[in-house]
Amino acid sequence: MEIVTLQRAERVAVDFPMPSRNFAATRRVLLIVLAVSIAFPLACLAGYGYFDYQRRIADSNDMIDRLARVTEEQAVKVLDLNQQMASRIVDLLGNDNDAQIRTQEAGLHDRLRQIGGDFPQVASIYLLGADGKLLVSSRAYPAPAMSNSQREDFTAAKAMRPQPYFSLPLFGPLSQTNVFNTATGRSGENGQFLGVVSVALRTDYFSRFYRELTNGDTSLSLGLYRQDGSLLVRYPAWPSGAKPTHQSAFSAALRDKQLFGHIRLTSTVDGVERLLAFRRVGDYPLYVMSAYETGSIGAAWREHFMAIAAITAVPCVAIWLLVFFSLRQLADERRAWERWQGEVAMRLSAEASSRQLQRMGALGNLVANVAHDFNNLLMVVSANTELARLKRYNNLEKEVQAVERATATAESLTRRLLSVAKKQPLKQEPVNLARWLPSAAPLIDAALGDNIEMALNMVDNVWQVLADPTDLEFAIMNLAVNARDAMPRGGRFVIRCQNNRLVGSDTLLPDGEYVLIACSDDGEGMPEGVARRAFEPLFTTKLRGSGSGLGLAQVLAMCEQAGGTAKIDSVPGSGTTVRLYLPRYRDRQKATVPDVETAQQPAPAPMGVVLLVEDNEDVAAGVAAVLETFGCEVRHEPTADQALDVLSGGATFELVLSDIQMPGKLNGIDLAEKVRSAWPAQKIALMTGYADELERARRLGVAILAKPFNIDELHALVVCEP
Repeated sequence: MEIVTLQRAERVAVDFPMPSRNFAATRRVLLIVLAVSIAFPLACLAGYGYFDYQRRIADSNDMIDRLARVTEEQAVKVLDLNQQMASRIVDLLGNDNDAQIRTQEAGLHDRLRQIGGDFPQVASIYLLGADGKLLVSSRAYPAPAMSNSQREDFTAAKAMRPQPYFSLPLFGPLSQTNVFNTATGRSGENGQFLGVVSVALRTDYFSRFYRELTNGDTSLSLGLYRQDGSLLVRYPAWPSGAKPTHQSAFSAALRDKQLFGHIRLTSTVDGVERLLAFRRVGDYPLYVMSAYETGSIGAAWREHFMAIAAITAVPCVAIWLLVFFSLRQLADERRAWERWQGEVAMRLSAEASSRQLQRMGALGNLVANVAHDFNNLLMVVSANTELARLKRYNNLEKEVQAVERATATAESLTRRLLSVAKKQPLKQEPVNLARWLPSAAPLIDAALGDNIEMALNMVDNVWQVLADPTDLEFAIMNLAVNARDAMPRGGRFVIRCQNNRLVGSDTLLPDGEYVLIACSDDGEGMPEGVARRAFEPLFTTKLRGSGSGLGLAQVLAMCEQAGGTAKIDSVPGSGTTVRLYLPRYRDRQKATVPDVETAQQPAPAPMGVVLLVEDNEDVAAGVAAVLETFGCEVRHEPTADQALDVLSGGATFELVLSDIQMPGKLNGIDLAEKVRSAWPAQKIALMTGYADELERARRLGVAILAKPFNIDELHALVVCEP
């Protein structure tokens, strides 16, 4: 009753799940929230900023286009009125020549004043004779003696008559203001040139209108240009000393006589980029221009964008502060959680110490069972040895075979014990499962018995694995025996072998290529609690004395030593499947490290003196006897410390053969390291029955014999070329 209570208490303690808390996942979620709260608003702001800027550019183009239309309408009205005044004056003069006009100067002076009226744009109206001399002026009577025969507007009007000509801006000598002239040439009945009617228009009239139209915004520009690109009026005016050039996209569009258009250009005068709209003024060879500085558009956009960004930043900063606060709280919670887990671990450790005492009892039972098995084997060896002595060592074939069978059984039992403890020296080699499994099938079938049917299913081109064939055979035999015990009334045992690529599996194995060996039975199955503990050493559900609890533990140990793992799935009443995952083996170039498993080339000549380092006298005697049969002279030392003293004393040997586990300060690997350091040319080999430090020994590049080794392995090591 007490034993049952202890077993239940142990099962409850083991099965009790430790509460888990994935702080790393919570922290990742918080960091993702932080990243999204930064990236998403930034993306939205970037998108809004881009589309807002494009909208402002489009609105600016619409605005300058409207301004250009208004400016064009104003210019058309002024020039149409100007054209009407010029036509009335031409009709008034008829075919009068210069002399006739001079005789009517007083009347014509009054008439020109009446025609010009009080129009604010008209600075003066004057008449020029055929020779370019001033005949009549609305500004002065009598007209002063002046000649415009060499001026551009006179010669151009004479050549273009009756079409009007628009002069470049100039300072009017009579009106004392900046003007540009519209000159219309007069022709007689016979086409002879009679003179020019010129109307001077004030440039400041246009400038005032443009200033009022732009509301004084200096980032907006309005202008009046001739078709050749020459500037007549501009607001705001160019800085003093600035020299506008006609080599621009705008000038080219005017010379191409385009009716209207939009251009984005950088000014050749002040280097400022502007959006520009232009339109032709009616049928006149003049154009109006409206422009807006892109820098002003950008400044207004940035001011608005910064305001929006500031408004957006308020909730974002609140979220960031909340996330940082949560991260800090999470860190504090994690530290508290770890302290709590430490306290729980201490409590569980105390409980585990109590359970360890119970396990020691189970271990005592195991030791008793193993001792019983070894006593039986020793009895076989002892009885057959006594028979050999009584026969005076003649006709001993049957006795020797019995001793060999007992030795093989003892070796198998030892391998099982060491494999569960993961101290079994591995003899791994590439295993071709396509050939190996069918060859092992008869032995497995025999272990199952007559009531159980065995089936072997294999895919084509199954991959090779790197494993110890003996351990692999033990593992499958253990599974077969367990399946037999689970099916007392018979059943079916199926072995399936296939290639498998694991990606993110629940086996805790790294992603890669594996061979899956699945062994299934349709027996009684296991409850979930039993299946969870099935791979534990010494755990068994069989009756006392009928199971050691090492079978499935050896299966898992074999898989893990090969780089894989084992999984068990069981449903009560439906059966059990054990899956063995073994990594795929790929051929590589064999290493040059001398090892008895690869260096199997016998040499024709035996070696000389061998230093044998072994603490077990019987083992040393047996190995020495075998070495002497090879023609070697053997010197035996029981410890590595004594062997090092012999070597330090100057003795030389063809081979140093040492065990690994020995009493004293140094073990066999320590001895090998010192020999390699002090006498690099000295040949040395190690032998062991444990696997604890094999990796360290292999890094030294020394040969390794795994106990128990056979005579061929030792012979391959000790012979060398002459």
